Amino acid sequence: MVWGLGRLNRSLGPVFQQEHSLKRFPPDTDLPERRAVSRMDAALTYKLAIFDFDGTLADTFPWFASVLNDVAGRFGFRRVESESEVEMLRGLRGREIIDHLGIPWWKLPLVARHMRRLASEDVDRLHLFPGIAPMLDRVHAGGVRIAIVSSNTEANVRRVLGPEAAARVERYACGASLFGKAPRFREVLNAAKVRSHEALCIGDELRDAEAAAKIGIPFGAVSWGFTRLDALMTSSPREVFASVDEIASVLTSRR
Repeated sequence: MVWGLGRLNRSLGPVFQQEHSLKRFPPDTDLPERRAVSRMDAALTYKLAIFDFDGTLADTFPWFASVLNDVAGRFGFRRVESESEVEMLRGLRGREIIDHLGIPWWKLPLVARHMRRLASEDVDRLHLFPGIAPMLDRVHAGGVRIAIVSSNTEANVRRVLGPEAAARVERYACGASLFGKAPRFREVLNAAKVRSHEALCIGDELRDAEAAAKIGIPFGAVSWGFTRLDALMTSSPREVFASVDEIASVLTSRR
């Protein structure tokens, strides 16, 4: 998720949580675009899955919504006060969000550092989406290597994953800047000695897709994260996941 984003008013947190959950697609949702692309690429084999963390593996937006208007007040950027504004932001690219909120670019590192510190203090309030740990078990057991590239800290990521799930992850490349994931993706590929087309970047934001495209890594979009699925589809993802279980099914079926 965008660590420099202005948050909802505290009173909107529960409202957004309810609305956000309704927009997650059930496992039997028919997504013709995903199925057509998957059939076309059925011969591909994924050797490495590179996951985003916030909004992809971890359901951190309720926490994010509960603290961020305070951060907006501290750093002097625009507050987000309505559900309609949230829905609008969910369709934008990261840079468009920053511009809408009026965050000076020079402040982004300061905001991100402050958000990471708050997340460390509140780490016990951060939780995985249901089914994430079993999914990682299946992917690992199926012979697909796992990495996490995140703007969050490695300590926070490991703490939320828990020791068993964290042990499934071969490499962590954390603390990435807001728009600095592409070098981390390259770092992970080089360390794993995997070619870009043999990996799949799995995330919930357009900036994940954009960073993956810079390195030539196919992108897999999840339907339960911050960015709306219709917006993610503009990035032409190779895979679209309607449920957590589908991630393991797709990755291990290509072995």
